[in-house]
Amino acid sequence: MRLTIARFVLAPVTCLLALAALAETHEQLTQQVRDAENAFAATMAARDHKAFATFIADDAIFFGGDTPARGKAAVVESWKGLYEKPNAPFSWRSESVEVLDSGKLAHSSGPVLNAKGERVGTFNSIWRRERDGSWKVVFDKGCDACRCTEPAK
Repeated sequence: MRLTIARFVLAPVTCLLALAALAETHEQLTQQVRDAENAFAATMAARDHKAFATFIADDAIFFGGDTPARGKAAVVESWKGLYEKPNAPFSWRSESVEVLDSGKLAHSSGPVLNAKGERVGTFNSIWRRERDGSWKVVFDKGCDACRCTEPAK
């Protein structure tokens, strides 16, 4: 009986220790989001609209224009025209990433550059970690460079 109780008590403890060893550090999660954001941005330079779609969550909301694009299909469709010409109209790169302690949500932000490489805005993306461990954009909103740098009133 003593051996059975020991197995019953120690088995869950052993599993928890194994899971803790597999847990990613905050720095690793931050790098995952930065890498995802920069790979997402690389789809614009590569003119790969299909790859762009792989980074969008099914329930994503992208702000831009008069009304937000709600849902992956609407987001992908709203960006389609930006991928049709041979040269990218803009680019972006992650400069700042913050991940919640839960490791489930993250914010990525950085410059938006026009085709000449001039900063014209700042993007803000919220990423969610999916069950399979991948990161998907759930919210995206940019602002003009001058408006984002004005002090709060």
